[in-house]
Amino acid sequence: MRPAVDRPPRAGLTLSDEAIEWVVRLHSGTAGAADHAGFSAWRARSADHEAAAREAEALWQGLGPAGGRVRAGEGRSGRLTRRAVIGGGACLALGLGAIASNPLRRRLLADHSTGVGETRDVVLPDGSRALLNSSTALALDFSGARRGLRLLEGQALFTVRPEPARPFIVSAAEGWTRAVGTAFDVDLRADSVCVTVVEGVVAVGLDGTMDGVRVQADEAVRYGPAGVAAPQRVDAAMATAWRRGKLIFNRRPLEDVVNELQRHTHTRIMIAGSRLRALEVTGVFDLNDPAAVLDTIEQTLPVRVMRLPLVNVIL
Repeated sequence: MRPAVDRPPRAGLTLSDEAIEWVVRLHSGTAGAADHAGFSAWRARSADHEAAAREAEALWQGLGPAGGRVRAGEGRSGRLTRRAVIGGGACLALGLGAIASNPLRRRLLADHSTGVGETRDVVLPDGSRALLNSSTALALDFSGARRGLRLLEGQALFTVRPEPARPFIVSAAEGWTRAVGTAFDVDLRADSVCVTVVEGVVAVGLDGTMDGVRVQADEAVRYGPAGVAAPQRVDAAMATAWRRGKLIFNRRPLEDVVNELQRHTHTRIMIAGSRLRALEVTGVFDLNDPAAVLDTIEQTLPVRVMRLPLVNVIL
């Protein structure tokens, strides 16, 4: 796809979408002088064009003002805000949190870690096991009285060997999960942590508290800076399908799906336009073929995927 200076905008595209198309094209490695001149002419058409261009450039760089939540009607005006594109939910579709953080530092602090597309089954010092998902980092702090772990990044499924005298505690972000003998999954996301119990019972609480929320098998709970939410019934086998190399979604927002998929590919995945993030996805996908997942999304949702080296943009 090569933008032309004088071509009319394609039907259904907002200024946000057009700006993203231009910026992606200019950073594709194949753009020439005509492309840069075309973008300059496009952004000069109006103040709204210029604003969309500036914010698309800031978004690409992982910078720019966070702004407020999008007000009604802003999408129709063509203004692109960083919050509008990445959304305000539990998962950041563009992975900007990873850009702002320091994954190398987390890996240096970890006792065990995995790369993109890799999983690893770790036998812990007490005989318990930790199955690490892709792009995960885990630090250990075992002592005579306590079995401590910190999930620095990613997701892990813990199968705990019973030792009533030594609680098994997994810390992640601002909270903890305590178990004695059970199996549970901890998923560290951009602005929350999700704990899913496969077997037994765990307690989940925030740092600085002693008592936690009781969560049992086939229940999940989220926590973040605002506190611990009430447990919700889930299908634990579906929620932990990643350990079998699958992703299973039942009417999950596209934003969540992209966040999950991003862990398993080096290619950056971007969602352009706030209206897209809530589109629902249902299906069973193979984690070993992220490109096929995007193909299916493109075939089943009213979106298209712009594929370039190192980046895919959902429009």
